[in-house]
Amino acid sequence: MSEFWRLSAVKAVELLKKGEVTPLDLIDDALARIAAVNPKVNAMVTLCAERARDHAKRLMQKPIDQRGLLAGLPFGVKELNDVAGVRTTYGSPIFADNVPVRSDIMVETIEGNGGIVLGMTNTPEFGAGANTFNEVHGETYNPWNIKLNAGGSSGGAAVALATGQVWMATGSDLGGSLRTPAAFCSVVGLRPSPGRVPSGPGELRFDMLSVNGPMGRNVTDTALMLDAMAGWHIEDPISYPADAEPFLSAALRRTKPGRVAFCLDPAGLPIEQAVKDICRRALDKLAAAGLTVEEATPDFSGVGNAFQTLRAADFAATVQTLLRQHRDKLKPEVIWNTEKGLALSSEQIGKAQLRRSRLFADMVTLFKTYDLLILPAAPILPRDIKERWPKEINGEQLDNYVEWLKLAALITMTSCPSLALPGGFSADGRPIGIQLVGKPRGEADLLSHGLFVEDFLGLRDKVPLDPITH
Repeated sequence: MSEFWRLSAVKAVELLKKGEVTPLDLIDDALARIAAVNPKVNAMVTLCAERARDHAKRLMQKPIDQRGLLAGLPFGVKELNDVAGVRTTYGSPIFADNVPVRSDIMVETIEGNGGIVLGMTNTPEFGAGANTFNEVHGETYNPWNIKLNAGGSSGGAAVALATGQVWMATGSDLGGSLRTPAAFCSVVGLRPSPGRVPSGPGELRFDMLSVNGPMGRNVTDTALMLDAMAGWHIEDPISYPADAEPFLSAALRRTKPGRVAFCLDPAGLPIEQAVKDICRRALDKLAAAGLTVEEATPDFSGVGNAFQTLRAADFAATVQTLLRQHRDKLKPEVIWNTEKGLALSSEQIGKAQLRRSRLFADMVTLFKTYDLLILPAAPILPRDIKERWPKEINGEQLDNYVEWLKLAALITMTSCPSLALPGGFSADGRPIGIQLVGKPRGEADLLSHGLFVEDFLGLRDKVPLDPITH
């Protein structure tokens, strides 16, 4: 067959392992698809076709059963993670000519499991901001309406998946950077528990806020990608061994959740009514499927502000040198966030850490009763591509670019794994996602429940699609 790009990742790997297609076949098919659709959406920003072919040829010298879990499946890497020998700019003019000599641990892990890097996906500068644009590569457009933004900061990854340019992609998430673009593009993104996916080596090796994670077109593809990413690595001090059972096997159990908690107005944050309506319809479908769905929530008061404090402290630690040396090349939002961090007191940081600790205890209590917590994945529908960040939601004014990310940040602060799934569409065809939150380090059960939910919502086969112009 042709048009291998239409296959799920799980099916493509199955064909690779049967010898019915080769890694080179998939590379060529993906490159043709990229040439056809990427000019309309700008998701893939740097290709490494010859590197990919060389890797494929090395793999193909091995017996098929020795080619690793992914057996030669091409994938995309978010341009915040180094790939050896490939231009990696982090979306910043400061690093416009940067070519790393070593790949990120996460990339090494996936390649060690038979994945082949096809290219880099677009991201905002240093991943800051949930609309994907930068001064190096420009804007990434939403495939459901190319006048809209794709979310961020893993926007390029989400769009590449939604348009069939890659079968799998890596993402990262601090304040919703996996979950928001998944919601905006009707694909799946998993924010795993800190330490689940090893990464680095970097400056913040003990960082418990930002994580790398898998993105796919559906839950099973995302589970397979997590299998290729997860595990212990000596250079990542918070990493830990993968579960004995593969995540894909766990997902395929399709376990029906028992009791499900939901919250459509966490901490009184502003959320568009259309978003809540879509989430409510999804919850009604789950209730009709026999799930016990009840409104319940931990105490999220003050968590959003605590997140902003800890986020700013991280920016101060990692960006202050660039601020001194290259202030003129940093976007205003990055400067603001770094200076906010530099102005923090030890008391503010300490209080934020204590608030996070209390929230974790509350989540443990919640999960003694419920299997899942469901919330919206993003507070708004996709907006105009030219809007750098939302200045208002429901008439409530937002005074900085992080404020609208507080919904996702509430879950970031729990350290619980979170799965963003397609939840539905607005009357004018804009996608939105729902967010399924699982128990601490409970990715296996979360993916299993997630596949059950995905089945009932019936949105799994909406992608890949050709970009829609209006």
